[in-house]
Amino acid sequence: MTTTILRTADAWWVETPSGATPIANSAVTTAELLADRGAIAAAGGNTVAVDSLELISPVTTPCRVIAQMTNYASHVTDSGMDPKTIPLTFFRKSSASITGPTGDILRPGHVRFLDYEIEIGLVVGQDTPAGSTITDPTDVLAGLVVTNDVSARDIQLPQTQFYEAKSYPSFTPVGPALVLLDADDWKRFGDLHLRLRVNGELRQDMRVAGDMIYPPLQALQSLTRFQDLSAGDLILTGTPAGTALSAPPKPIEMIGALLPPALKWKAFFKRQAANPKYLTDGDMVEASIATDDGIINLGSQRNTVKDHG
Repeated sequence: MTTTILRTADAWWVETPSGATPIANSAVTTAELLADRGAIAAAGGNTVAVDSLELISPVTTPCRVIAQMTNYASHVTDSGMDPKTIPLTFFRKSSASITGPTGDILRPGHVRFLDYEIEIGLVVGQDTPAGSTITDPTDVLAGLVVTNDVSARDIQLPQTQFYEAKSYPSFTPVGPALVLLDADDWKRFGDLHLRLRVNGELRQDMRVAGDMIYPPLQALQSLTRFQDLSAGDLILTGTPAGTALSAPPKPIEMIGALLPPALKWKAFFKRQAANPKYLTDGDMVEASIATDDGIINLGSQRNTVKDHG
């Protein structure tokens, strides 16, 4: 049975059918909260309407933010690659990029091609040193969150610079909830349905089962070969097809490969300038993840894009 954790600036809450009830502890970080499961189970007292709360990210910072690259077959295909050839790889994001479920997405003044990527976020529940043997996700993970891996494509692609392109302040909306899962809930991970809309238009719409290439267990086993993990760390698990960026037609791609890099990228971004799907000032991005029957519901985030600087 899931437990839905909410966070405001001054408290942690458990969501119940009748509202939100406070957790009686002094936890400052997500790690401290997860270490006090007794307080979570005993949450009670005055219940308030969830809509009355100003929710912020349930994942506190600083923390590690680790992301899987191209991890959905649909996205790999949309990027012009073969899913069978994609290795399990990771990159890092700055945790300073984390914002809440209603925080503004701030587009830096030098960024023209701002993209969205809805992703399931895995929240680490206990310290796990490199070299650990992991046989089940519950050995490491506490629960799940909705995340959006916002990306500055004009920084990422020509410079092969993932870290900067995905780490600007506000480029990782997280929440609204941290949903703690039990063993039976984890068995339904493949039933999760990811949906992202921009100004009400459905852009991404995919279930995990049949599309995710490397599930959480494989990701954790790979990561812990070389990487310590700490309670409260966040792992992003890739995005399905439907992002603004997609591969050019094969003939154009073949011609571009023959050009010097400077000319190739100039031509590429000239084509991208005609793509209306990139995010612009005032756009509303809505991202939600749940099973279709609602038994597991990570909630929905609504973030407005604003030009900044």
